Order: sequence, then structure tokens, then C-alpha cells
Amino acid sequence: MPGNLEKIQAIMNNLKPSEKKIAQYILRNPEEISDLPIAELAKRCGTSEASVVRFCRTLGYKGYQDLKIKVSADVAVKSKKVQGVVSIDDDVDAIITKVSKNNMLAVENTMDILDRSEVLKAAEALLRAKKIDFYGVGASGIVAQDAMHKFMRINKACTAYTDTHMQLTSAANLSPEDVAVGISYSGQTMDTVDALRLAKNAGATTICITKFGHSPITKVSDIKLFVTSSEALFRSGAMASRMAQLNVIDILFTIVACKKYDDIIKYLENTSEAVAPRKY
Repeated sequence: MPGNLEKIQAIMNNLKPSEKKIAQYILRNPEEISDLPIAELAKRCGTSEASVVRFCRTLGYKGYQDLKIKVSADVAVKSKKVQGVVSIDDDVDAIITKVSKNNMLAVENTMDILDRSEVLKAAEALLRAKKIDFYGVGASGIVAQDAMHKFMRINKACTAYTDTHMQLTSAANLSPEDVAVGISYSGQTMDTVDALRLAKNAGATTICITKFGHSPITKVSDIKLFVTSSEALFRSGAMASRMAQLNVIDILFTIVACKKYDDIIKYLENTSEAVAPRKY
């Protein structure tokens, strides 16, 4: 199942020292795991078998055997994919291939780590919401604006806030009938975290879209939607992670639209007709 190595990488900073040694060894030598007994892995990492078991549970695996199967499957799938880090010496064809493949990989990996029950809870909360706030700054702010554009088309009262003061002002006035969605790949963007915390304190349902693992934003979120990305390409701009976040927004929008299709089809038709004269 793709995405397991990304899960390990994403949660690295939240691990205990002994667990971090295990994570680092697996990430450096993923192809070895399928043949390593638990005692041998513990020995190579300078930890105990108990630490390996705790590590597996931290990642959500049933046990070491489950981890071995998932990581081995990851290695097998990734060996078939064309991907890589963009080099300044790459030609146009290489850049097109690498950027496109990494974006697709981010979406595929996110698809595999998304908790289906959490996705459904998020969609149902958005469906019921009287008002929806989307919070994000930087690249995540672009995702928030995309979300607003989509949900406006089906007549959901929603706003994307990328300014800190406006985020906090709106969050303070939310109610239990409302939903606030915080978007932050790192999970540590304090402007977004503070706004989501304020929204939660006001009684609103809070949803986060962030990378896998524990982070400040997950602590203030009722519903957690995880994305994953290698972030290997020219880290500025967070290209692959943004694609993964946009895909999650598309998923949520589609579920909401399908559940209320008979009610919202007229809104889709109205908005399409309204903007038609502006299409060139």
C-alpha cells in the first residue's frame, strides 16, 4: 500500500528517541525490512523489541508483521514509478515528467492514508453547516480560496480567510451550527491554529487538512484529514502538498454535492449560466 514510508517520514519529529532510530533505519533501508526479524531490527537500531512494537502502534499498525507487509508493498510499488528531484540541469522534458509524477504520487499516497470515516464525517459536517470558514495562509491560502469557490457554487455560505486578523474575527463569531476548516501542511502555522482554536471554543466543528502525524493543528481539530507528500521538489511553494490538499477539497465537495444533488443542481446551473458570458 503506497504511502507508508511517507507516513513514517511525516511523523518523524513527533517520535520518541528510540522510535526515531527505528524510523530513520526503515527510511534508509526500506528494502531490507521484509527479511528482518524484529529482534534483528531492534539490534540494528540500538533499541529494544518493545520499542519496535510501540513504534508500530504509534503508526497505527497491528504489529511488526503488519508494518513489514505494508513497507514491502510500498517498496514494490515505488520501484515502478518514475520520480525524482528536479535538477537545475534538467531539460524541459525531464522537468515536466518529474513535477507531474511527484504531484501524482502525492495524490496517490494521500488517497491511501485518508481515513474514510473521517472524510465522511467532514463531508456531513460541511453539508449541515450554516456557515463555513476556510483558513489558510501562503500556499494553503490558495487551497482555502479554491474551497470557497467550489462551495459557493452550490450555495453554501462560506468564506476563505488568509489574513490573520480576519481569521480570528470570523472565528470568534462562529456558532455550533458552523464549521471551520484549517489548512496547513506542516500543522504548525500558528495563525491558522489560533483561528481554529478560537472557532472550536466558539462551539463550531473544526476540521484540519494537514500532513500525517500529531501537530498543533490536530489538537484543536474535531476531524482530521491527513495528506502526504515527499516535498522533494524545490521545497518553496510546496507544490506536491498543495496538489494533495486541493484533491481533498475536491473529494469533500464531490461527496457533499452527491448527497444533495437534487437540491444543488439548480445552483450549479445558475452559477454556470452567470459566468458563461465571461468565459473567453
